[in-house]
Amino acid sequence: MKFSFQLQKKCCNTQARAAIYSTPHGIVETPRFMPVGTIAAVKGITPNQLKNTEVQMILANTYHLHLQPGESIIKKAGGLHKFMHWDGPILTDSGGFQVFSLSKLREISESGVTFRSPKDGRIIKLTPEKSIDIQNALGADVIMAFDECPPGNADYQIVESATNRTYRWLKRCIQAHNRVEDQALFGIVQGGTFPQLRLQAISSLIELNLPGYAIGGVSVGEDSSLIQDIVQFSAPLLPENKPRYLMGVGTYKEIAMAIASGIDLFDCVIPTRFGRHGTALVAGERWNLKNSKFREDFRPLDEKCTCYTCLNFTRAYLNHLVRSQEMLGYTLLSLHNITELVKFTQDIRKSILNNSFTEDFKSWLT
Repeated sequence: MKFSFQLQKKCCNTQARAAIYSTPHGIVETPRFMPVGTIAAVKGITPNQLKNTEVQMILANTYHLHLQPGESIIKKAGGLHKFMHWDGPILTDSGGFQVFSLSKLREISESGVTFRSPKDGRIIKLTPEKSIDIQNALGADVIMAFDECPPGNADYQIVESATNRTYRWLKRCIQAHNRVEDQALFGIVQGGTFPQLRLQAISSLIELNLPGYAIGGVSVGEDSSLIQDIVQFSAPLLPENKPRYLMGVGTYKEIAMAIASGIDLFDCVIPTRFGRHGTALVAGERWNLKNSKFREDFRPLDEKCTCYTCLNFTRAYLNHLVRSQEMLGYTLLSLHNITELVKFTQDIRKSILNNSFTEDFKSWLT
């Protein structure tokens, strides 16, 4: 079997679990953070550098790769793995979130979404079938169903309509998917902040017996406490023998709370976005390396971290690079930030296996 999900250990006090997710391009030891490589590149980082951070799975985006360079070119190159020289597992988002969040000129109908390309102004129609066709051509290990993602402050009727349409589109995605053997199609649970809609969506998706499930529609404008409530309600209802993926979440507390609810996989642009703005993640805190207090600080960025940045460079040097707007500074901070979030989820995994999760991470679970 090219795909399998082996549950190794469950926490006694929470829904947290450790597992091994096997894909055609390798295993993912969960829980695990996945960095985002939107356009077939994790910004500022080479594939070899990524390997050294102990990243196992990365993301790319259907919407952006369709616009540039186009899925036909990537297919001719031998697929996304060869195109970007990454031999580990890859997940592609369907493009649904980007269509609804980035495109000002769009029209939603039952058939799909028509929008104007922000790159060249051409009119594009993205349907569930088209999204799957693109993802089949890209060749990622895990692909996502095309969904409608309503804003976090949407009222009940709008969210209900989006949730129902997402389900109808999912069934069309399943019909269009023609690489079942080497690409796992995950369905996305929508429902906004309304538990009854989340329950309805989960019940419908479970009946389709999908290879994996994602919780979407969080981090789209709602309060962080509501995100926590949504995940705590939704995650335990998903099948225990399938991977569970929480889309777009990447802070320490959000990750720890989500793992306690039974989530396995996470992605977020935070590590590289922070890095490009001169910000480092250190033990869950955000440090602005432009700050003058670092100018003569010759200690490693994080004395407990074993990433390339922390083993070789000082806070003073990073301060100098960021103040000088030197690209190396952004790369070094991004490398550290990715390592930080991967290690955070790795440490949680170890604590689950050692029956010490709630004790070791209690500061992030309250």
